[in-house]
This record gives sequence, C-alpha cells and structure tokens, in this order.
Amino acid sequence: MIMPGIKKIINLRTLILFLLTLQMSSCIGQVKEKSANDGIEKVLNNQPLVLKQNTTFPQIHTNLNGMVREFVRTMYQDKKGNYWFGTNGNGIIRYDGQTLEKMTIKQRQKWVAVREIVEDKVGNIWFGTSSGLVKYDREKFTTYSTEVGLQNEEIWGLAIDKSGLIWVGTIGGVSHFDGEKFIPFLLPDIKVEKPQYMLSDKLVKKFVEDKNGTMWLLTDGNGIFKYNQGEFTHLTNKNGLTDNNTADILEDSQGNIWIGTYYGGVSKFDGKTYTNFTKDGTIEGVETYNFCEDSKGNIWFSAENYGVYRYDGTNFTQFTTENGLTTNGVQSILEDNKGQLWFGTWQGISIYDGQKFMNANDKEPWTN
Repeated sequence: MIMPGIKKIINLRTLILFLLTLQMSSCIGQVKEKSANDGIEKVLNNQPLVLKQNTTFPQIHTNLNGMVREFVRTMYQDKKGNYWFGTNGNGIIRYDGQTLEKMTIKQRQKWVAVREIVEDKVGNIWFGTSSGLVKYDREKFTTYSTEVGLQNEEIWGLAIDKSGLIWVGTIGGVSHFDGEKFIPFLLPDIKVEKPQYMLSDKLVKKFVEDKNGTMWLLTDGNGIFKYNQGEFTHLTNKNGLTDNNTADILEDSQGNIWIGTYYGGVSKFDGKTYTNFTKDGTIEGVETYNFCEDSKGNIWFSAENYGVYRYDGTNFTQFTTENGLTTNGVQSILEDNKGQLWFGTWQGISIYDGQKFMNANDKEPWTN
C-alpha cells in the first residue's frame, strides 16, 4: 500500500516508474558469469548479519533481515524446496533451508529489479531482471545481455513453454531463447485507439500457455495477443477486455482465464464469456494482479489499496490489514510446499497459514 497522502499524488505505476528511473541512473561493469559462492551476503540462523539500510517505507513485517529496501516483486519455491525472492532493486535473495543469502551478482545496473523467476525441466532457475536474463545452474550464474542477442536488457515478462522454449519480454520486444541464441518474435503491428503505454509499445509483460497450447501475451497498453501455430488473435476492449492496460493473467485448473488490469479490475474468461467482477461490484479496486491458485483450488489476487481476495469457486473473501495483512498493497503472492501463502508488500512480508495472517517471521523465523 502506498502510504497515506502519497496515493493522492501518484498511483502505483507512476511510483514504480519513478523508482525504476532512479535504479537505471547508476551503471557499473557487467559480469557474465559468477560463482554461486562469490559475492553472496549470508545470514546464518544463529549468527544473523544485520544489514543496515534505509527503506522506502517503514517495514512493519519482515524485510528479510534488512535485505529488502523496497519490496519483494516476485517469489518462487523451486523443486528442491529453496525459496527465491526477487526484489525491486536489491537483486536476488535465496533461502536453502539453512542460510539466507543475497546473491549480489554485478550487472550493468547498481540496483537490479527481479521481475520473474521460472524453473526449467532440468532444474535451472531463470530470472528476468532489469539488467538482463540470468540463469542459475546450481553452480554458477550466467547473465545474457544485448551482447549475445537479447533485444533489450530491461525484462518484464518471462516464461517457459511446454516444449522448453523460453519467452522473454523486454521493452525492445519479445524474443525466443533456446539456451543458445535469441530469436526475435514479432507481434502484429496492430494498435488500439489512444493507447496508454507505460514503457514501450513493444513490451509484453506476461506470458501464459494454456492447456490447448495457446500462448497469451499481455502487452503494455495494447490488450492481449493470443498465439497458436502461427495465428494471432487480438483481444481489446472492443471485443471483451475490460481494459487494454493488462497487468496479470492465470489459467486455473478448470481452464478459466483470469485477467487483471490496471484500470478495469479483474475478469474471468471461460472461453466464451468475460465476467468482470469489478464492474459488477463484487470486488473493490481497479488495479488487480498477482494471481495465484492454491493447492485447494482457491484463486488469490491482490487489488491495490484493497488488500487481497480469495475466490473459492462460489464466493469472494476480502482480506485487509484488519485481518492481519501488513498493508493493503500487495506486490507478490506465493503458496509454498507447506500450504502457506506468502504476501510481499511495500512494508514487509506476511504469511497466511490457513487460519490467520501474521508477520512472516512468526511462522518462519529465518526471515527475521
């Protein structure tokens, strides 16, 4: 949640752009490969390393022992059970069951935002960052930049399809990466009327491959493109979308497509009909994203300044600071292999254990 008074002046997208500009203003030399044991700040459970740094907003719940200055933008738990935290400006943080580590891999920018984390079939972890594509193979990190064919190092979208092909969305366009080379993937040159772009008209911020093998590509103000076997379908507010400024997407276990937007709230598409739950007054908040389907089939998502919602297939339940959430502005959601829901916010990380919300370090002391 943006602190009282600030919301009146700027919205979340404007604030993130401002912070992004600050991060891009300082550059250093690039290191393409770095040992996983080099340049890591560690926190042993019995000997915590307290990192003293100023934070953008007061941290009510844990900010991972001071490692997070702004917020955790994305969270992931890999096949081995390691927790990965992608921060907005402080790079990559990992917990391997014994040690909390900050992976300080030097890249072009001093402050590195991590926006997507995915894992391939053989266990490599891939990170979409503000300074290129990063691969961790359990031994070393490799950074892929424009020097090896990436169209732009400012990455927002990242996914791996069923064939193992990596899709990379940058402000310079979309690329396919097969592990060796980048191949540009061109979208149709079709624009919506009066588009409101955030960063680039070439940017795809989210990818999802549905059960039929169709790839859904969320653009920055130009609606959604569906792609299957060389054919494109363009979805905009003229044929069903509530808003062309799409923010997030999820295919649930029932095959429904959930779409979050910046100005039109959240919709569910069942293959034929869009149901907009914001427009009909079921939920509050027009800025919606961070979809997560939990192990029980509940759909979770955040609504900026209105906390988070849980949909059980019939009803929506809203959770806010009144229920223990640290703020009503949530930037990331993860269910771990214990069934706990993690919520990364501007003011620290909260956990929901199925009964109540609490400071994450109350359930997982290693986060303190």
